[in-house]
Amino acid sequence: MKKITAMILSGLVLFASSCSKQLDINKNPNSATSATPELILPQALNYTAGLLNSFNTYGAQVGGYSANAGGYGGFGTAFTYNFASGDYGGLFTSSYDLLNDYQTIINQSHGVPTYNYYNAMAKVMKAMHFQLLVDTYNDVPYSEALKGAGVLNPKYDAAANIYKDLTVQLDSAITLFNAGASVTGIKVPSATQDGLFGGNVTKWKQFANTLKLRIIVRANGKTTFANSTFSTDGFLTSDAMINPGYTRDNGRQNPKWNTWGWSYTGSAGNKAWMPTTYALTFYNGVKINDNGRGKASFYQYPSTPTNQLGQETNSTVTITPSPEGSFWFPSTERTGTSAGNSTGALKGPNAGMPVLTAAESYFIQAEAAVKGIITANDATLFNNGIVASFKYLYALPDGTYGTLLPDPTGDAATYLTANASSALVNYSLNTTSAQKTEAIITQKWVALNFVNSDQSWNDYRRTGYPRIISTAGATGAQTFASKYSESTRPDRLPTRLLYPPSEGSYNSVNVPKGITPFTSLIFWAQ
Repeated sequence: MKKITAMILSGLVLFASSCSKQLDINKNPNSATSATPELILPQALNYTAGLLNSFNTYGAQVGGYSANAGGYGGFGTAFTYNFASGDYGGLFTSSYDLLNDYQTIINQSHGVPTYNYYNAMAKVMKAMHFQLLVDTYNDVPYSEALKGAGVLNPKYDAAANIYKDLTVQLDSAITLFNAGASVTGIKVPSATQDGLFGGNVTKWKQFANTLKLRIIVRANGKTTFANSTFSTDGFLTSDAMINPGYTRDNGRQNPKWNTWGWSYTGSAGNKAWMPTTYALTFYNGVKINDNGRGKASFYQYPSTPTNQLGQETNSTVTITPSPEGSFWFPSTERTGTSAGNSTGALKGPNAGMPVLTAAESYFIQAEAAVKGIITANDATLFNNGIVASFKYLYALPDGTYGTLLPDPTGDAATYLTANASSALVNYSLNTTSAQKTEAIITQKWVALNFVNSDQSWNDYRRTGYPRIISTAGATGAQTFASKYSESTRPDRLPTRLLYPPSEGSYNSVNVPKGITPFTSLIFWAQ
């Protein structure tokens, strides 16, 4: 008998557990509160980690990494893509709830030089979360949002205009960081207060530069920016990870581990999803040979069971049920509370939550170099992205490498040699901008598998890479589109999510009308 549980079956409602807030004081950011920026920032960053877990789930389910596992049913719109307004609705409502926290920090620290760093950090995080919203919903409330009772029905701003202003805000944040260096008595967040960079201002500025570059690259050709230059601090070369002190304890586990691995009591997480057949082709030699990252990432690799989204068990096909601890946990030790300290995307309950990895940063830079947005060696950046991906996936929760996979740099070199005939790996085989972009985006797709899956989903909708074949009868190795897709698009995939029911109820005069999941595009999409 199939197990029927709404949350575990469809996986569309994962937000309550992964985004629960320990501090939620900011329904009206203009009202006085007793909380200070020192108290709000660590809670907001912790909530960011939970929300990124939900975005990763959304991207993995829609963007080709995960399919339904055996023994479960009731996937509904996860199969058809004919989304209702309630599907993944927590992405919208939880984002604005969190944005109120960052706005409160900005309001309380505005014009107070000793709080420049807090103000700048909140501005950077606010820009990141608004980009996530635009990439998911296109037009959203922005210029009139986060004003509390002052504006109860904020207008929706054009997505391209929001993108433009986000780069202005990131520039402003870097200016504040720089000004703070000369302020007597400047308050520098401690490692406890800043669970992202531990108060390292240089890394915050690199993070802001990298977010700005991601925005400009994604909108390239769709809009223009007032300032397309970057501060001399450069871009991220190390993984940006939130870790406020995750540990195996009630409410203190890494949110991705808590969702897909085990709870602190040892009960299994979500088991309704498994890797797609399409995803494994980038590891098992069908498209690319990648035994190192395959072994680091998947259960029983290279014999990892897979499925195409929508394929269900019938008289001729049997879909393997998920093991305890999900397929994205490769360790042979898979026993409840004793599990952890592993490689791959989950790693352990004490692992940091990735916000923007070094691999993603390098691939963004590589594409920017191809497009002439920055001046840099795109081939070097491409190879750096591959090495950084190996390093991230091979690393244990404490950042060291174990005896199973001790040499990520050497294995990355082996990977490049083993796939020397593939233009998706051997960058020198590509001569046109389109070919180079395909290699970059495909490698980023591999690097972000279950890490920050939503970013790859954004890239697919923007570029069409990695390539899929969606003609009639296409196999699971050729496409990640659902077998039950109702999409009218040639790729049989959706274009976006719908606004949540709360917007129709409380902001109906402004919420865009006539939005569909098959024809309404994010402004940068094709």
